[in-house]
Amino acid sequence: MTAVKSVIDRRWGVFTLLAIAQFVVILDISVVNIALPSMQAPLGFTQDGLQWVVDAYMLTFGGFLLLGGRAADLFGRKRIFLAGLTLFGLASFACGMSDTSTQLIAARAAQGLGGALMSPAALSLVVVTFPEDRERNRAMGLWGAVAAAGGATGVVLGGVITDALGWEWVFWINVPLTLGAALVGVRLLTETERIGDVRHFDALGAITVTAGLSALIYGFVRIGEHGWDGRAGIALAAAAVLLTVFVITELNVPEPVVDFSIFKVRGLTAANVIMLMFSAGAVAMTFFVTIYVQRVLNYGPIAAGLCFLPIAVGQVITSQVVVGRLMGRMHIFTVLVIGLGLTAASFLWFAQLSTDGSFLKSILGPGLLLAVGSGFAFTALVVSSVSGVEPERSGIAGGMINMCQQIGGALGLAILASVATWRTNRIADGPVDDSALTAGFRLGFLVAAALIALGAVVGWMATRTRPAAAGSAAGSSAAAQSAPVREVIEPSLDEPHATGATS
Repeated sequence: MTAVKSVIDRRWGVFTLLAIAQFVVILDISVVNIALPSMQAPLGFTQDGLQWVVDAYMLTFGGFLLLGGRAADLFGRKRIFLAGLTLFGLASFACGMSDTSTQLIAARAAQGLGGALMSPAALSLVVVTFPEDRERNRAMGLWGAVAAAGGATGVVLGGVITDALGWEWVFWINVPLTLGAALVGVRLLTETERIGDVRHFDALGAITVTAGLSALIYGFVRIGEHGWDGRAGIALAAAAVLLTVFVITELNVPEPVVDFSIFKVRGLTAANVIMLMFSAGAVAMTFFVTIYVQRVLNYGPIAAGLCFLPIAVGQVITSQVVVGRLMGRMHIFTVLVIGLGLTAASFLWFAQLSTDGSFLKSILGPGLLLAVGSGFAFTALVVSSVSGVEPERSGIAGGMINMCQQIGGALGLAILASVATWRTNRIADGPVDDSALTAGFRLGFLVAAALIALGAVVGWMATRTRPAAAGSAAGSSAAAQSAPVREVIEPSLDEPHATGATS
C-alpha cells in the first residue's frame, strides 16, 4: 500500500514539475506586453521595432513546435524537455541582461526555441505518466487550467513586476523557476524509451516545416502591423512553397517528421482545426481589451493588468473543478461545444463596449463568462488532441496543438486587428478619438464571435456519429457514464463501430 501511494505521489510530483514549466512558457507570451513601453527608451527601440520583442518569441516558438514534438518522440521526452527548459532559463537571463534592442530580440528568439522544445515534450510526458484514463482526465483538466491561466496571468504580472522591479524582471523571474525545475527534473523524471531510428531522421522535412511555419507566422504578424505589403506577400509565398515541399517530402520518406496517418484520428484533426479558430479570438480579445482599458478608460499598467485577474482565476476554477469532473461523464466534444458557445456569447457581450464604460460595466461580466467558456473549450481541446494517439506519437500530437494555437493567434490578431482598424478609420474624422477606436473594437469582437461560433459548429458536427455503447439500455447508460475519454472520442470520430444504435 505504501509503495502504491509512493508511485502516485511521484506521478503528481512529475505533473507539478511539468505544469510549472508549461505555465512559464505560456506566461512569457503575454507577460512582456505591458512592459514594452518601459523597454523602448533604455534599449533604443523604434516604435515599429518594439513589437519584435513579442514577434521574435512567437516566430521561433510557433515555427519549431513540430520539430520539437518529433524530437521528443525520437530522442527521448525527458532529454528534450530538460534541454528546452535549460535553454529557456538561460535565454531569459540573457533577455534581462540585454543592453541593445538587437540583443533582446535575439534572446527572445532563443527563448521561443526553448519553449518549442519543452512544451510538446511536457505534454507528451503527461500522457505517458498517466496511462489510466480517470487520472489522465484529472491531469488534463489541471493542464488546461495551467495553460489557460498562464496567458491571462501574464498580463496581470507584467504590470505589477514592471512597476515594482523594472522590465528586466519580467524575464529574470523565469530563471529560478526554469533552472530549478531542470535540476529537479534530472532526478524526478524517468526517460521514456526512444521510438524510431535516428539514423533516418527527416532533416529536409524538419528544415522545410520549421522555415515554412516561421515564414507563415511572420507574414501574418507583418500584415497585423503594417497591412498587406511586399514583405508580407513574399513571406506568405515562401511559406506556401516550403510547406508544399514539406508535404511532398513527408509522403516519400520512411521516418517523416509528421506521419499524416495521424490525421485519421479525427478527434485530433477536429481539435487542431478548432484550436486555430479559438486562439484567433482569444488573442484578439486580449489585445482589444488591453488597449481599450489603457487608451479609452485611461487605466495605468497595474490597473490594466488586474482587469484580467477574474479571467485567470475563473479559468483555473472552471478547468479544474468543473471540467475535470464533467469529462468522465460527457462526450468530450459536448464539453467543447458548451465552452465555445459561452466564449462566443462573451465576445458578443464585449461587443457592447462604450466610451463611458468601466471595469464593472464593460469588463467584469463578459470576462467571467469568457473564463467559464474558455475553461471548458481549452481543456477539451488539449484532451482531444492527444486522446486516441499512440504513446510513441504523443510528442508530435502535442506539438501540433501548440502550433495551431500559435498560428491561430497570429492569424487572428492580423485579421481582427485589421478589421478593427478599418472600422476605426472609416468613422474617425481626422485624429482617431475614443469613439472611433471603441467602434473598431466592437466590430472586431463581433467577427471574433462569428469565428468562435463556426468552431462550435465544427465541434457539434463531430459528435453527430457518436454510437451508443453495446449491450442493454442499462448497460449502455452505465458504460457511457464510465467510458474513458480515449474510448469516447475514438469510436465517435473515426469509423463507426457496430456496437449498437447510433444516437
